[in-house]
Amino acid sequence: MFGGLRARIGYWLARRLFHWAWLVKQPPAWRWLEGQFSRMANLGNTQAQSFYGHILLFRGQGLGARNEGRRLLGLAAKAGDSKAAYQLGVLSLSGDTQHAADAPKAIEWWTLAAQAGHPAAAYRLAELYRSGAAGVAVDEAQAEHFSALSNRLSGL
Repeated sequence: MFGGLRARIGYWLARRLFHWAWLVKQPPAWRWLEGQFSRMANLGNTQAQSFYGHILLFRGQGLGARNEGRRLLGLAAKAGDSKAAYQLGVLSLSGDTQHAADAPKAIEWWTLAAQAGHPAAAYRLAELYRSGAAGVAVDEAQAEHFSALSNRLSGL
């Protein structure tokens, strides 16, 4: 019981301190912050999985950190986090040294993100269906559907 409370308080504090640039540049402080993010993500907190997943993906050291970031983003996306699902769609479409570009997988992630209310995901889906890609046929009806959804989510 107290371990979970301690983890939540530590995560809350770490998220506040994360915005202090001078502190983040200090290796001992950064290790403590990263430990708090990691602990909360490992406890299954969707917000922490998304946040720490993004950190590992973009600022992690080495391929292992990038893979762990991708795994955490996948967990967060499946739990309904729209930002994580959007980012996985971007990764799927672009590919990298370990994963080939996969437009159908990008559609899966962006559809999940759009359903969770992410306007950029709906826009990217509209563009993808409008132009087509490897494994994705041009579909004007789907393009119009996601374009309208993007406008609605953006408040246009």
